[in-house]
Amino acid sequence: MNVHALAKRPLVDEKDAAFAQDVIAGLSQHPKQLPPKYFYDEAGSKLFEQITLLPEYYPTRTELRILRDNGLKIAATIPKHAALVEFGAGATTKVRLMLHQCTFDAYVPVDISGDFLNDQADKLRKDFPDLEVYPVTADFTTPFALPPPVSDMPKVGFFPGSTIGNFDPHEACAFLRSARAILGDGATMIVGVDLEKDEQILHAAYNDADGVTGKFNSNVLVRSNRDLGGNFDLSSFVHRAVYNRERHRIEMHLIAKKAQTVRVLGRSFVFRAGESIHTESSYKYSLERFAALARGSGWSPQASWTDPDQMFSVHALTAAH
Repeated sequence: MNVHALAKRPLVDEKDAAFAQDVIAGLSQHPKQLPPKYFYDEAGSKLFEQITLLPEYYPTRTELRILRDNGLKIAATIPKHAALVEFGAGATTKVRLMLHQCTFDAYVPVDISGDFLNDQADKLRKDFPDLEVYPVTADFTTPFALPPPVSDMPKVGFFPGSTIGNFDPHEACAFLRSARAILGDGATMIVGVDLEKDEQILHAAYNDADGVTGKFNSNVLVRSNRDLGGNFDLSSFVHRAVYNRERHRIEMHLIAKKAQTVRVLGRSFVFRAGESIHTESSYKYSLERFAALARGSGWSPQASWTDPDQMFSVHALTAAH
């Protein structure tokens, strides 16, 4: 079905209802914003995997190094016969490290992109034939039910990639509380957290020379056109990422190059030249500030590991009583 036919439909599909609601609400705000979770359809997930391989983008390779170098120490924090629950599962590079270094009876990848999720789950089943894999298509920022076969297993949450930094601090607290409720008493949580560093390194990481991050950022507009009958002209918006020093965060924006009116689901949204859609924040923490956030969210910090240059960190938390 083409965009014009889609635009004439009175209602979006059920799977797009939340997307539609969030896009209309976000574009109606001042300043305009869109939730970053909608980057990750199948195309967006593939673009992000390209980003992780860019020379400027340090988080993925640095976190992988931490997981490799501290595998035995991380494994010591994890109970036997546990189910590993990955919030926002993407490509399986990091979880494969966890599965090789630690012993799990089951793996529950949770992600909003069902097609990408199931494809990755199938590949894992082939490579780990003794591992039970139960993919769950869900928005991991909201409550969801774990598969019944893992209900009696000890639970280990896995939240790598510094995705925790995409939440404002109060949202990060709410997510950690929700994860604790989903995983239950006695749970462990392994979390990747990006650290504060030189602003030039941050700027390069989010404004890569090849423009892949720009395509990833614009994908939310591509989705709006495809799924919500929007008429965004992608050439009329430019990607920009800047560091907000006061709030310790990188901000990603889509900037309107000219004055224009965009229609989505029959609604009109006026843009001034230079007006921004704020699409993502990526908060950077000190070890102490993240530990304080965890304690305030129902978790007890047990250990943390960093790389030699203090670029990134991995934290082991346990559910507080």
